[in-house]
Amino acid sequence: MIKKYVMRRSIYNQLLIWKESTNRKPLMLYGARQVGKTYILKEFGRREFDNMVYVNCYLNPAIKTLFSQDKDIDRILLGLSALSGEEIKPGRTMVFLDEVQEVPEVVASLKYFCEDAQDIYIVVAGSLLGVLNMEGCPFPTGKVDIMHMYPMTYVEFLEALGEDQKINLLDAGQQESTVNSLLPNYIELLRQYYFVGGMPEAVAEFVKSRNPEAVRQIQLNILSAYEADIAKHAGNDTQRARMVFQSIPSQLAKENKKFIFGAIKKGARAGEYERAIQWLVDAGLIYKVCRLSKVAIPLSFYMEKDAFKLFLLDVGLLGAMSQVPPALMLIGNNVFSEFKGAFTENYVLTQMIVNPATVVGYYSKENSTMELDFVVQAGSRLLPIEVKAEENVKSKSLRQFITVDSAGSGLHGFRFSMKGYESQEWISNIPLFAVTPFINKIVDKGKVDVV
Repeated sequence: MIKKYVMRRSIYNQLLIWKESTNRKPLMLYGARQVGKTYILKEFGRREFDNMVYVNCYLNPAIKTLFSQDKDIDRILLGLSALSGEEIKPGRTMVFLDEVQEVPEVVASLKYFCEDAQDIYIVVAGSLLGVLNMEGCPFPTGKVDIMHMYPMTYVEFLEALGEDQKINLLDAGQQESTVNSLLPNYIELLRQYYFVGGMPEAVAEFVKSRNPEAVRQIQLNILSAYEADIAKHAGNDTQRARMVFQSIPSQLAKENKKFIFGAIKKGARAGEYERAIQWLVDAGLIYKVCRLSKVAIPLSFYMEKDAFKLFLLDVGLLGAMSQVPPALMLIGNNVFSEFKGAFTENYVLTQMIVNPATVVGYYSKENSTMELDFVVQAGSRLLPIEVKAEENVKSKSLRQFITVDSAGSGLHGFRFSMKGYESQEWISNIPLFAVTPFINKIVDKGKVDVV
C-alpha cells in the first residue's frame, strides 16, 4: 500500500490555538492561490474533529441560494448538512466553506454565526478574499478571526524533505556551533529552496521526482493562473496590475530596489498605478515594504506610503518569472551572488512575514547612501537588518546606523548572510537558512541573547 504523503505546515499550530480559544469567532483564512489553504484546513478538520462538512462554493451553485435568503442559522446549517451528506454536531463538527469569494453572502453570514452559533466551528477560505467585492453585503467587521497563509518556508521545505534533525538543531537555540559545522549542508538545501520555493505543489513534485523541469513547469502554471486571476478580477486595473506584476524581477535586480514607476513605462506616474499595486497586495501576490521616516516602535507610525519596495510572494516563482535556468540556480553559488541580491532579499522577507507578530519596513537616510535592507518590529523588539548574499559581509550602513546614528539607543544590528552564527558587540550574524527560527524565537521570548 502506498503511504499518503502528508505535508506539515506551521500554521497548524495557529489553527489549534483558534480551536481551543474561549473567544473563538468564525475563521477566515487569507492567502494567494495554491499556497495550501484547502489542504491544511481539510487536514485540520479530519484530524481534530469528529467529522467535517466541506462545501466548495464555486462548484456548488446551490450555496448562493442557501445564503441569499434570510440569515437563519438553523436553516443554513440544515442546508449545509443536506448538501454535504454530513451531520453537523455542535462542538464536534468543523464546517469548511471553500472558495467563498464566489459568494459574498457567505462572508456576510459569518456575523450571525458569531452571534447566534458560537458552538459551531466554521472556517472559510478563498484565493482572492483580499479583493472580495462585498457590494450589497456588509463585511462582518469584528465578528471574524483572520489568519494569513503564505508559501512554505525554508524550514517547512526541510520538513517536507525529511530533514527533521536539521530543523531540530535550528530550533534548539543553543546549537550554534553544531549548525555552523553543518553550514555546507544547510546552504546546499537553501540553494534547492531558492529554486523550488514554497508553493506546495512545486515542493511535492521536487520531493517525489527531483526533476527540475517538472518543478519549473508547475511554477509557470501557477504564474499563468495568477495572470488569469488578474485578467478576471482586477477590473479596470487589469493592464496596470499585469504591468506592475511583470516588472518586479527587473525592479529587484536594481542596486537600489525602491520601486520606480518609470521602470514600468516611460512617463508612468504613481497615481496611475496605486490601485493596481493595492490589488496585487490584497490578492497576496506581492508584498509591499515601505520606507521608514524614523526607526521607532510602532513602525506603522513612520511608514512613508509613497516610497516602497515590492517583492514577489515566493522566491521560486521569482526564479521562474525571471527565466533563470534551473541549472544556474541549483549548481554553484550564482543564485546567491548574482542579480544584486534580488533573490536573497525576496527570500528573507518571505521568511520573516510568516510570523503574524512582525511588521516590516526599510530605512534609508536622506542625502546619503546609507540604507538598512529591513527594519523589523518583532513583537516588542526592533531589529535593524542587513542582508548579504555574498561572502563579503561588510555592513557599513548597519555599522553607521548602530554605532553612530543610534548610539546609546540600545539597538543591536543583525545581518543575514551565508556565514554561520557570529556575534560582535554591535552586530550578530544569522545564517540565511535560520531566518524564520530566529524571528520566532524573538517573538516568543521577547528578547535575544547576544553573546
